[in-house]
Amino acid sequence: MARLLFWDVDTQHDFIHPDGKLYVPMANQIVPNLKRLTDHAHAHGIRIVASADDHVPEHEEISSDPDFEKTYPPHCMRGTPGQRKIPETALRSPLLVEPSALDPVELARRVREHGGDILFHKHFFDVFTNPNVDTVLEVLDPEEILLYGVALDVCNRYAIDGLLTRRPRTRLRLVTDATRPIDVRKGWSLLEHWRERGVELIRTDDALGERVA
Repeated sequence: MARLLFWDVDTQHDFIHPDGKLYVPMANQIVPNLKRLTDHAHAHGIRIVASADDHVPEHEEISSDPDFEKTYPPHCMRGTPGQRKIPETALRSPLLVEPSALDPVELARRVREHGGDILFHKHFFDVFTNPNVDTVLEVLDPEEILLYGVALDVCNRYAIDGLLTRRPRTRLRLVTDATRPIDVRKGWSLLEHWRERGVELIRTDDALGERVA
């Protein structure tokens, strides 16, 4: 099984496009790089692990009076066009893993037998609130993870911090021109913090110009 994973964070219409319900500033500008990364992965047999918000009004994160820290206005609502991944990051034969606890033995079997990408639905910022992520990571056992998507200072932050905690020996690389923050200052601060913790900051050209392991 391939030991390199591409990790796609929430590249959904509501975040990426200006008419989305929770547009991340300038996220539409990274669409060409998101497409390049996706196409490269599929052309070279690299599995993509992706996350996607899948909300209903009752979710803790959703509020009509949001504080934009722990709560946000309705976005990526289940069954709406805004919840869909953008076409440029469409997954190949994705195995959908919902955030209800699955039997780890059965899930591990399904992952081993599955040849396509993997999509984690989530109801909160943190992909690791989907209790099945750890099992999938154990099965895939990546030596290197290449991460991109949005938003840098929200869902990417939870993903990166979670991976650093759970996979301290895994090489973690963030594609800086394939992500955007909501708060630019916070985004710059996080980049420096992650660099100090060993995350490699690269660009799309760097990611695609190297030999695939």
